[in-house]
Amino acid sequence: MRSHSCIYRQYHRILRWSMLVWTVGLYPARAQDDNMILSQFMAERFEYEGNDQLHLFKWDIRNWIGNDEHKFYLKTEGDYSADQGIFGRADLQMLYSRNISTYWDFQIGARRAFEPERTYDAVIGFQGLAPYFIEVESAAFINENGNLLGRLNLGYELLLTQRLILQPRIEVNVAAWDIQNRGVKSGVTEFEAGMRLRYEIEREFAPYIGFDYVEEKSLLRQQNSVRFVVGMRFWY
Repeated sequence: MRSHSCIYRQYHRILRWSMLVWTVGLYPARAQDDNMILSQFMAERFEYEGNDQLHLFKWDIRNWIGNDEHKFYLKTEGDYSADQGIFGRADLQMLYSRNISTYWDFQIGARRAFEPERTYDAVIGFQGLAPYFIEVESAAFINENGNLLGRLNLGYELLLTQRLILQPRIEVNVAAWDIQNRGVKSGVTEFEAGMRLRYEIEREFAPYIGFDYVEEKSLLRQQNSVRFVVGMRFWY
């Protein structure tokens, strides 16, 4: 298993070079149509999740650079088991994002999956804002072994006050067919539904608490659990 520090260093090395190449490529467009080049780093989830049986550290981080129509994204998501000292899931996506309507972007690119199987995947997906202000992020992954996987994230933000925000979220992972070497069963492989209550000390920094209900299915077993969550959301 690759250590957390190795993945962290590799992610930032790719980030630096990718942002440099992307910036050089976009500056002529900026001079031509006067679209300002912007960027944002967002740690949507940076948290501890656990109960009596397991203790996980999870992250969902993305960085983009571009303008209103064209963006380049780096996304990484995964979890680390403190009990076993291993990564349960870890990946890095490099995506081109094109605005196709007022609230929707089309994305295409590649993913490097580090765990549980080291593969290179083609990625295609959409993200945007559905009716009733539901945030949607979807992606399909096709790797060199012909495996087809999918991921769907749904989120909503309910403002209790100007700083106190309740955020329900759902994540669904699916597989088109069984993947024997990974123990993956076709259909819904993981379903996660939870709630997070965050307080924005500043707009850019907000600790939160909450819970997740998780169902996991594989060729070997099926299990479900409720987990306590504490973490922080930050961006710049």
